[in-house]
Amino acid sequence: MQAEDSTDVIFIGGRSGVGKSSVAAEASRILALRGIRHAVIEGDNLDQAYPEPWRNGIDLAEQNLAAMWRNYRASGYSRLIYTNTVSVLQIPTLAAALGGEVHAFSVLLTATDTTAAHRLAQREIGGALDEHVERSILAAGRLDAESIAHRVATDGRTPTDIANDVLAAAGWLLD
Repeated sequence: MQAEDSTDVIFIGGRSGVGKSSVAAEASRILALRGIRHAVIEGDNLDQAYPEPWRNGIDLAEQNLAAMWRNYRASGYSRLIYTNTVSVLQIPTLAAALGGEVHAFSVLLTATDTTAAHRLAQREIGGALDEHVERSILAAGRLDAESIAHRVATDGRTPTDIANDVLAAAGWLLD
């Protein structure tokens, strides 16, 4: 049973082009259909600035997460789906930003280089595609080597199937 001030969070990580945002949106839809109160925060947007705050040692993403979650909590939310490429490597820091008692489940979405490159080609324009593909390959290697998160393959699967797997593994569909 969840304590009154505790937070249940699913941290969704994975390389660019793996489907984090699509899976989070579909998981949100599934939860809404079941009447399960929750919030979704896209971590990539919390420190999107130039020059990059994190390159200068500024933890703007964590500060913004703390501020946003404080507002969600004040409005009665206790479940969060949080997406960010490396979130599965930053659980202690992100959990601390959420404050209070945090029950975290981390999931690493995976995809082959070919699948990720294909998906990135559908959303990136101009010269940024090659840069995104290269960063995606590097991130996949790091995440695979360093993460102990629950892994879910996304190749050839629909966001609905993947989201159902994530929610079931996290135990959120038992309510």
